[in-house]
Amino acid sequence: MREGLRTSWIAGRRGLLLGLLWFVLVGPDPAALLPGLLAVGAATWLSLRLLPPVSALRAWRLALMLPPFLWRSLVGGVDVARRAFHPRLPLKPGWVEAPCRLGGGGRAVLGGGFSLMPGTLVAGTRRGQLLVHCLDTSQPVLRAVADDEAALARAIPPAEAPPR
Repeated sequence: MREGLRTSWIAGRRGLLLGLLWFVLVGPDPAALLPGLLAVGAATWLSLRLLPPVSALRAWRLALMLPPFLWRSLVGGVDVARRAFHPRLPLKPGWVEAPCRLGGGGRAVLGGGFSLMPGTLVAGTRRGQLLVHCLDTSQPVLRAVADDEAALARAIPPAEAPPR
């Protein structure tokens, strides 16, 4: 009984978030109410099928990642703009291989988030390492990836072992 209640709670939260997303995209159009309910219901069902509720995501730890992300985005954007407008274009572009211990989904989230930083792009993986293209390889990219990986590992619960 408790597991069913937990699944209903998670389904309700996902449905609410997807409904809010629908509202943001479409707006308060009465003609969109029925299609929105159908789309949100189908998307909620699909999300539960593709990502079953196994353990609670530590959302507050994810929220703690937001201020440093925004700060690094601002600083990175200013740095990229400074380099672009500098007469000598002080760039040292190149590739950095950053170790990553996270699994496939966590690695994808880390790479996607890190690619949003100005001046860096995660272009894939090789032997468990993220392939990061940087505008300046002398920047502390490895430390930044390690810090983000540690914060993400604290926010994502460990995967449960499959039953035998």
